[in-house]
Amino acid sequence: MIRRGAPAQRAEQTLDEIMALYGDRGGAAYFGESVSMTEHGLQAAHFARAAGASDAVVVAALLHDVGHLVADVPADLADWTSDAGHELVGADWLAMRFPREVSEPVRLHVPAKRYLLATEPAYFAQLSAASVVTLQLQGGPMSRDEADRFAAAPYHEEAVLIRRCDDRGKLAGLDVPCLEDYADLLRELASRAGSRQARTAKSAHP
Repeated sequence: MIRRGAPAQRAEQTLDEIMALYGDRGGAAYFGESVSMTEHGLQAAHFARAAGASDAVVVAALLHDVGHLVADVPADLADWTSDAGHELVGADWLAMRFPREVSEPVRLHVPAKRYLLATEPAYFAQLSAASVVTLQLQGGPMSRDEADRFAAAPYHEEAVLIRRCDDRGKLAGLDVPCLEDYADLLRELASRAGSRQARTAKSAHP
C-alpha cells in the first residue's frame, strides 16, 4: 500500500492495517508451537519490555514475525522446502511504516539466531523443536567470519535481544497485554516515521 496523507493519518492507517492483519491471520497456530502467531508476538513484546528495551525494540519484538502474515507460506513445517525469508519480507513491510529502529532489528532476528548458535554453545538447547527444523533451512550456525560481520552490523544488539524474546515467547496460557494495549505506541512510532519521510521528501523537493 502506498502511504498517503499527513503523518498522523498515515499512522492511523498503519494501526488499522496491523489490527486487521493480526485479526485475520494472527490466530493461526505458530508453525508447530503451542501458541498462535499473535500470542507469540505479544509474548515477545512482553519479554522485551521486561528487559528494559526501547519502545522501538518493543514494537519490533511485537511485529518481528509480521512477514509470516503478509506472505503466504505453508502452515505445516513439513511442507517447507526452503526458508521463507520472513525476516526480510517483514522488515521491508515495516520499513514503509516505521523508523529503522523497528524494521532493521527485525531484518536481523534470523541471522541473530545463527549468530547465537555460533557464539554460545548452550544456546542450541534453548531452541524449540520447530526452531531446530527451520534452522536447517536458514543456513545453520554462522561461520566465524559471518559472526564477525554480524557483530559489526548496526542494530545487531537489538536483534539479539529480540531473538532471545522470540525464543521465550512460546508459552501456552501466559497472561500478557493484548494487541490493543500497544495501539498508542504503534501509532506514535508510525507517526514518527511519517514525519521523517515528510521532511526527507520536502528537502528533496524544496
